[in-house]
Amino acid sequence: MTLNVRARLREGLVIPAHPLALTAGRRLDERRQRALTRYYLDAGAGGIAVGVHTTQFAIRDPAVNLYEPVLALAAATMDEHAAAGAAVVRIAGIAGDTPQATAEAALARRLGYHVGLVSVGGLEERSLDALIDHVRAVVEVMPVMGFYLQPAVGGRELPVAFWRSLAELDDLVAIKIAPFNRYRTLDVVRAVTEAGRAEDIALYTGNDDHILLDLLTPFQFGSGPTVRMVGGLLGQWAVWTRRAVELHAECRQVAMDGSPVPFELLTIAAQLTDANGAIFDATHGFGGCLPGIHEVLRRQRLLAGTWCLERTETLAPGQLEEIDRVLAAYPHLTDDAFVAEHLDRWLR
Repeated sequence: MTLNVRARLREGLVIPAHPLALTAGRRLDERRQRALTRYYLDAGAGGIAVGVHTTQFAIRDPAVNLYEPVLALAAATMDEHAAAGAAVVRIAGIAGDTPQATAEAALARRLGYHVGLVSVGGLEERSLDALIDHVRAVVEVMPVMGFYLQPAVGGRELPVAFWRSLAELDDLVAIKIAPFNRYRTLDVVRAVTEAGRAEDIALYTGNDDHILLDLLTPFQFGSGPTVRMVGGLLGQWAVWTRRAVELHAECRQVAMDGSPVPFELLTIAAQLTDANGAIFDATHGFGGCLPGIHEVLRRQRLLAGTWCLERTETLAPGQLEEIDRVLAAYPHLTDDAFVAEHLDRWLR
């Protein structure tokens, strides 16, 4: 099957950011890693992002050396699903300086990935023009999804002018907007509109604290066109993915119909933000984000534990109690029954 990646992204997809399954000895747990990929595919995700923050940047450490094995394992598992006719957009996280980023892009393309999600985290000393040149170098290897990463986890503030210049790159197919900041979010949407690329570049929310409202909002600047975020690439969607697919479909239907937003969706939007605050450990500046995601998956038996490559990444004080609270308060946000029904097959 030849996949029109740009068209698929423009349709609007649920794209989970794939976690890393580890054993107690902090080795790759291939069985559970495959099970996670199968879970996302069967839940109805239209894409999967691997090698991103949720997969742990430490997979690139030469002492760990898991970047290629993890991407290859996910690709092989997606191949199984593709044989049934699924059009899943494969997104590879791309990081590091320009030689590293272009090498990662070349590897990802060889493994069958369609798009590189380019992080400019760690490039704080570079000028804005140098950052554009960096992304341009990756674009020469494979199509790119831009990425506004929040400063709390290694991003930097980037002005409208940067995003306007980035939007001019022909093979920039999408942007993940994840500054966790309303002003900075508007900067990106306005820049894409002003660049005249609103019909070409798919806008994806990465604001895990504002998911449904991002999807429901019609953005308009002056007399310009109305622009919407069509989907999400989210760590929050690494859990409760089946429910995420349902909520995304509801939001897209409202957006396409132009109908009034149901009050129930606004209530669920706030509840999802509350749940995300507990899972991502917003209280402690997101320090427990990854183990929080793992804890939800552990309770569903998709993961065996909450281990991260960095031993210092553990659940924060009080985070377990917060996760207990949101699970009890919002059972309608979970997909526990769906996972329980299929878990044995995914773990085969």
